Amino acid sequence: MNDDFLRALPKAELHLHIEGSLEPELVFRLAQKHGVTLKYPSVEALRAAYDFSDLQSFLDIYYAGADVLRDEQDFFDMTWAYLERAQADGVVHTEIFFDPQTHTARGLGFEVFMPGMKRALDAAREQFGMTSRMVMCFLRHLSEEDAFATLDASAPYRDWITAVGLDSSEVGHPPGKFERVFAKARELGLLTVAHAGEEGPPSYVWEALDLLKVSRIDHGVRSEEDPALMDRLIAERMPLTVCPLSNVKLCVYDTMAEHNLKRMLDRGVMVTINSDDPAYFGGYVLENFRQTQAALALSDAEMARLARNSIDASFLPDEEKAVHSARIDVLLAEAT
Repeated sequence: MNDDFLRALPKAELHLHIEGSLEPELVFRLAQKHGVTLKYPSVEALRAAYDFSDLQSFLDIYYAGADVLRDEQDFFDMTWAYLERAQADGVVHTEIFFDPQTHTARGLGFEVFMPGMKRALDAAREQFGMTSRMVMCFLRHLSEEDAFATLDASAPYRDWITAVGLDSSEVGHPPGKFERVFAKARELGLLTVAHAGEEGPPSYVWEALDLLKVSRIDHGVRSEEDPALMDRLIAERMPLTVCPLSNVKLCVYDTMAEHNLKRMLDRGVMVTINSDDPAYFGGYVLENFRQTQAALALSDAEMARLARNSIDASFLPDEEKAVHSARIDVLLAEAT
């Protein structure tokens, strides 16, 4: 494994929940700032609690951690901390997910969290040359009505938002529940993505494609269970934003060696590697690249293909994609 090569590869991170980048140290610092009493007595105790049995056990801690985010500067600090790590990992473009309902339910309006995140993204472009997009996600365990209200509330910041997504508890909340909300978002000129086929069945991926008209499937690893779906994903070059460390941490797979990423890549699925909620799942995007290559014995050429897939699957203009892709070609030629 050539670590310098993996780090140098230009990457687009397409599946990153910004609230899931909130490291325990920052949780405690913000809790102290705002006088918030935490359930855990120390940073070490909080990190030790990151032993999840499924998606819901993670979400319970995830939402509790987000409660320390109280003002605009908190959202800047959280986003900036992620961007610094991403830049060090070779991320040249990031499309961050954010969950408004997590914050509006606590009485924080868009005018609090949006400027803080946007200011950090703008600073990353200025200091690192890192480009970005914002993807506003609806919490699928909440109602369609609540999602419509969130879409309406985002109106003053619509120019900052490229796409809408769908996340949170998957099982029992199929994509079709939000078909009308996504139709409205598309009418407003927003692109669409959705979590499907992580814990939910392949039928959820079909719904995301046919009802939500998504440009990407987030996760999608259970698509392999449906041969017809796999054929469609390959034929349409539908990107899957796969998160290997997350899949292991949430017990979708017992070990990295059992992950189906290589099988899907070999079949011609447009797989990408992402970190999901890196503060909780044991690594940012470079660590996901490292452990995936080691566990699945992927070649440097395959790792370059995964990086190129991420660029191609992004919402960047074609001319910017071409620049990053050319850089990947140069690095691969130098490595071989």
